Amino acid sequence: MNSYGLIGKNIDYSFSRGYFQKKFAKENLDCSYENFDIESIEEFPGILKQRKDLKGLNVTIPYKEVIIPYLDKLDDKANKIGAVNTIKISKKGKLTGYNTDAYGFKKSIEPLLRSQHQKALILGTGGASKAIEYVLDKFKIPYVFVSRQSSNEEILTYDQLTAEIIQSHHIIINCTPLGTFPNVDLCPDIPYNHLTSNHLLYDLVYNPSITTFLNKGIEQGAKVRNGLSMLELQAEKAWRIWNQ
Repeated sequence: MNSYGLIGKNIDYSFSRGYFQKKFAKENLDCSYENFDIESIEEFPGILKQRKDLKGLNVTIPYKEVIIPYLDKLDDKANKIGAVNTIKISKKGKLTGYNTDAYGFKKSIEPLLRSQHQKALILGTGGASKAIEYVLDKFKIPYVFVSRQSSNEEILTYDQLTAEIIQSHHIIINCTPLGTFPNVDLCPDIPYNHLTSNHLLYDLVYNPSITTFLNKGIEQGAKVRNGLSMLELQAEKAWRIWNQ
């Protein structure tokens, strides 16, 4: 049996295990998938020592960047992005890092883009945001990062978001975990009252399906999309990588 899994922290909410278990059952594959919920990335090598049957792993918050030093190499896209969410484990135990988040995000947001979607706000500066940045660069859509704390003048803080900024950035992407089950009442602290029907709110969170962030957008008439389609697309891309 080939085994796969997810590396993350507090990942009971994740759909990945259920997604792959259904896939294996539907396609009659002799495979397993499990969560490896670790408190620190320093626990990662221990998993590899214990589980020689592992052929591939997904990586989620908060380890998409800090896992890189534990890998033997990165593919070109993951190296450019600076974050990894998929690991292929060779027969000799060599670890290669990939980023399929960029693929999933690109394929899921592309059909939603309209002429007014000229500039974007990226909420959060963690590993997930790096794949979003990569895709927006490919689309040639200018963007600004927003974070609780700003390390340089290119990153806005939430209290710097004015009506003018919101009204001139018609794509807003939540790359933070705020609003993820069970903390469903949380959301990024942006001035939602300045949203319009020209806005597209994209939330990488997919559990619950309508987060508080998305609901506040709906109340203002904005177009919204959660991260489920991105998850499914990146998962299938990861599967192809593991089996190529």
